[in-house]
Amino acid sequence: MDQRSDRLKYLRLLAMQYPNVRAASSEIIHLQAILSLPKGTEHFMSDLHGEAEAFVHILNNASGAVREKVDNVLRDSLPADERARLATLIYYPEEKLAELVEAAPDRAEWYRITLSRLLEICRLCASKYTREKVRRALPRWNGDIINELLNKNNDIYNKREYFDTVIASIIETDRAEEFIISMCNLIKRLVVDHLHIVGDIFDRGPRADIIMDLLMDHHSVDIQWGNHDVLWMGAATGSRTCIATVLSNSITYNNLDVIETGYGISLRPLALFADETYKDSDLSCFQPKMSESGELSKMDITRAARMHKAIAIIQFKLEGQTILRNPSFGMDDRLLLDKIDFEKKTVRLPAGEYPLRDCDFPTIDPADPYRLSPEEHALMAQLKNSFLRSEKLQRHISFLYSKGGLYKCFNGNLLFHGCIPMDDKGGFLKFSFGGQELSGKALMDWCETVAREGYYAREGTPERQFGKDFLWFLWCGRNSPSFGRDHIATFERRLIADQSTWAEPKNPYYSFYNDSEVCVRILREFGLEGEHCHIVNGHVPVKTKDGESPIKAGGRLIVIDGGFCRAYQPTTGIAGYTLVYDSWGIHITAHEPFPGKETAIRDNKDILSTSMAFDRSENRIRIRETDTGHALQQTIDDLKELLAAFRRGEIKEDNSDNTAVRGPVS
Repeated sequence: MDQRSDRLKYLRLLAMQYPNVRAASSEIIHLQAILSLPKGTEHFMSDLHGEAEAFVHILNNASGAVREKVDNVLRDSLPADERARLATLIYYPEEKLAELVEAAPDRAEWYRITLSRLLEICRLCASKYTREKVRRALPRWNGDIINELLNKNNDIYNKREYFDTVIASIIETDRAEEFIISMCNLIKRLVVDHLHIVGDIFDRGPRADIIMDLLMDHHSVDIQWGNHDVLWMGAATGSRTCIATVLSNSITYNNLDVIETGYGISLRPLALFADETYKDSDLSCFQPKMSESGELSKMDITRAARMHKAIAIIQFKLEGQTILRNPSFGMDDRLLLDKIDFEKKTVRLPAGEYPLRDCDFPTIDPADPYRLSPEEHALMAQLKNSFLRSEKLQRHISFLYSKGGLYKCFNGNLLFHGCIPMDDKGGFLKFSFGGQELSGKALMDWCETVAREGYYAREGTPERQFGKDFLWFLWCGRNSPSFGRDHIATFERRLIADQSTWAEPKNPYYSFYNDSEVCVRILREFGLEGEHCHIVNGHVPVKTKDGESPIKAGGRLIVIDGGFCRAYQPTTGIAGYTLVYDSWGIHITAHEPFPGKETAIRDNKDILSTSMAFDRSENRIRIRETDTGHALQQTIDDLKELLAAFRRGEIKEDNSDNTAVRGPVS
């Protein structure tokens, strides 16, 4: 009885939106029609690592999906080189337009032809959506005119002159270029219905902030946090450990633009401290990695090395403090500063004693090695304040929290960046946190909750402090789900010559993820079953040049580490992989290294290398088979129940307004 009463209460609330039989019936008709449409295209990218130019290009070409639309419409009427120019115009309309207009012998005729071609491509892209959804995608200022042109029927006997006049008027009023730009952007908007970023937006490349700005402007996106992302999230909470690590990483890769230009964080206090403290110090272990352009002068390199040494020592100290504060992390073996013998210039590791390449650490007190000096403490207070007060950084991290998480289940696919931690027998690895034993999905959910507390819990509370520390654990903690290794060997790589100490053993997950039965078990743990369910994974670059395939476990798991980061490309042999899941199935695309924006625009150079379909559907996939479709079907079922309640008289109709009030739809 209570359940029926609750259901009736819900139907009365629904009746406020659909007050009569006509309104409810109209919405049922509308929603059932939507279920028969083809599913929208999903685009998957991972491991962007601040490479904004390459990201923009692949975002613009949708991993080849845009060029495919151009070819489908114009293959029989336009040669390949002209189709390539048109595709480049769609990718970069503002930049390419001037060049093409300048080269046109008859500018007005070029405008007319180009507008007509773009309209044909727009119509193809729009054909899989409702008119309502297309209208929402249109630009505000000229959307009504474009909408009229898009709805040109095959039989235009009565309106041929009307459409020709609209095009002619656009050209006559000098608005052709604005319309061309609008239609190019509309094509890109319609080709990809939803974007998935499977982790690691930050670090290594120069401008992660530009990528974040673009993601915030995207119409539909979700993000699975990578270990580099949670590190920056921790820095934005004011975690000094994460801030020091972010700065150390940025200096290592000679990548301070994102700190200073992108986020307006001044590094002058660090530079002054480093120049004073490490003025006569050995800097050989702390040289930044140089880019191909080698733009730094000798003085700049020396200053960067001093800054790197200064922040690295602070990083090692703060990491030690974090480990000592959190015995549940199980990382006591990573307390290394107290294992240094300053007389012998060695360090004691679990595997033995090793000589240090550098032992000139004037701020380390051997009696209390993890304590910051007064000057270091003051410096970190300044840097913490700068990170907390960076409006742009805080806006970006807030977006990561609102659109992101450690994993996502979407249309039968399980997306996560690192791993589902496993033990050496193939079971889910158990962690003990907060007096409870956690593994599998429960572990992922708990980790995400704590990561959110690090940002949202009230300052000064134990929840906030532990959450900030835990964000660092997610970055590099033993077998953390976003890191997936036993430990990070930053100390060893920096200070020990013996490369046997540099190893960072992977979690057993990376052996078992080649086993289809293990992958099926992981999918089932997250409530996903069926032959077309997959794991989409980032984090570990695929070494294509060594014959490694991104498709694991007979197609149950796909690794799409994007390889955007130039530092990885000599190891992988390509610029990584992206994924497209459209109404015909899943396609994985391998990419060549990006030649640069100027080259891409000038030479109409795409970076698509090869594309292969590995889970193609025999029948076109419809919205009814997607998560959105299942939600719409539930709404349809509710509305049918409301109709029955109207007809039984359990709920009275309101016929004062016979206009159906439509709710949000796909």
